[in-house]
Amino acid sequence: MKNHYPEKRLTTRSIGERVVAELRMRIISKDIAEGTILSENQVAKEYQVSRSPIREAFKVLEKEGLIRLQRMGAVVVGISEQDIDEIYDIRLMIESFVFERVLTRDNEKLINELNQIIEMMKVAIRYKDADEFSFKDVEFHETIVKSIHHNYILMLWSNLRPVMECLILLSMRHRLSENDKDFNRVIRNHELMVESIVKKDKNLAQQAFFKNFNDVQHYSNDSLWNLNKI
Repeated sequence: MKNHYPEKRLTTRSIGERVVAELRMRIISKDIAEGTILSENQVAKEYQVSRSPIREAFKVLEKEGLIRLQRMGAVVVGISEQDIDEIYDIRLMIESFVFERVLTRDNEKLINELNQIIEMMKVAIRYKDADEFSFKDVEFHETIVKSIHHNYILMLWSNLRPVMECLILLSMRHRLSENDKDFNRVIRNHELMVESIVKKDKNLAQQAFFKNFNDVQHYSNDSLWNLNKI
């Protein structure tokens, strides 16, 4: 099964953004293999667009380290397990920093927002929608990051998000295909995070945060590319 970016999330995006999202997902899932030569003409023909948005898409993907530009095209670099580990190292640093500050604030509005997101995650599970669950998972954590109003932390998160989003989509799709009941444990991890914010309990926060973080990273590293075999 080829791994594409969810079409319903692309309907309001520009042509260039659509191409970037789709190519990123296909490269990270190894649907497009490492070492593949991508020409502007070839990709433009495949997506039935002009070369201009392809050229811009290539620039974005090069900044993310997924391709290496060359004359009139690019070579696919792909993503390794070490790259994934490093991405989660950065995510861990960002969210640890954010959580320390969240626990010192009045969080009534944040708690309500997070509980609403958890309810939507439960609906996604009920309908076996791994993609929607993934986007709500990202929204949950991004809501916490945004709550401290730290511009440079948000900038780091925003730069990390596109690749991280693909990793989460792939790992959640695999989780659904292997053991959909495991989503209940993921939900409980998120509920513990909210509980720690409500109680402003640093120990509970650390327990909930790292439990969730290690769970997601484990699925990303061990199962990321197994969907290509389905």
